[in-house]
Amino acid sequence: MRERGNVSDAVGVVLVSACAVWSLVTAAGRQGRPEGVLLAVLAVAAGYACGRITGTLLPVAAPGASAVAGLVIAATAPPAAPGPDLASPLGDAGATAALLALSTGAACTAAWAAEQPPLRLALRSLAAGIVVAAAALESTAGVVACASVLLYSLAADRMRRRGLGLAGLGAAPVVVAGLALAVTKDVLPDGLTASLEGQLTQHRVLLWRDALDLAGQEPFLGVGPGRFGELSPTVAQTLATDGRPHSAPLQAAAEQGLVGVGLLAAVFCWILYALWRSPRATPVALTAGAALTALALMALVGNVLSFTTVTVGGGLLAGLATSRAWGDEFAHDFADAQERSGGEGCTEGR
Repeated sequence: MRERGNVSDAVGVVLVSACAVWSLVTAAGRQGRPEGVLLAVLAVAAGYACGRITGTLLPVAAPGASAVAGLVIAATAPPAAPGPDLASPLGDAGATAALLALSTGAACTAAWAAEQPPLRLALRSLAAGIVVAAAALESTAGVVACASVLLYSLAADRMRRRGLGLAGLGAAPVVVAGLALAVTKDVLPDGLTASLEGQLTQHRVLLWRDALDLAGQEPFLGVGPGRFGELSPTVAQTLATDGRPHSAPLQAAAEQGLVGVGLLAAVFCWILYALWRSPRATPVALTAGAALTALALMALVGNVLSFTTVTVGGGLLAGLATSRAWGDEFAHDFADAQERSGGEGCTEGR
């Protein structure tokens, strides 16, 4: 188990480092601004490291405190979206919905780690309270995401093979990405396209088409990090905008080329792989996977990864769910020694 964890950590270090290096490569000689990508990479890495440490020392208290902190930040943070068009369908830039989904995942993770029934009930009540808070904050996406994470967590106890559960979660972003691409290219039936554009807003779809056009011009290196706002005709015609296409993979395609998209997808696959190899219980891994998948789905149709609190929260939850609880290492070493010795000399003291 320890060797598997080492392999997973090594792969993660390589991928995260590659994301940082590639942003510098694509920015070179193009007046690109890789600071945003570098900040996001640093935020994810810092959150993940913090989660691994605190999850080892405080497997219940750390995710529980993270859930409360995420809820407070989501409820008190001022709106960040600069216009009404960008608020649909995710609420204020999607950051509120993303934080609430991560908070729900953290609360459910803490509940599964708790051994006392009253504490487990209290933590699950906290998760249910976050769903109610999402409704009070008028975040439709937050309500859907939080309720989905909570229900998936409750059902995770019946799943004996976490690989199948994580594979199902991994398929969801693929389906949504394909649907978003189909809307952007206008290859769906007219009725379905009109319905989806009504939910996504026409302005967002126009931004996505600009991103595809820029990706077609520079398919390998992209136009450079942070340059979408300068080159997008839709952004130029909009008074209030943040200069982003509101889709993480399309922004990566436009600004960092196909390699950037591949690295982004590889990081998500690595997270699922790390959860699959996690020493924590299967419900903990699946619950975290559900929350992080909800974050990935929001990133497909919004700019949630542009917010440091969200990227730190995502890394923190992944770290918490892949940490080894204090004392587990000694338990695994004892079990390995017992297996090698055939159980001889292990009955003493029972």
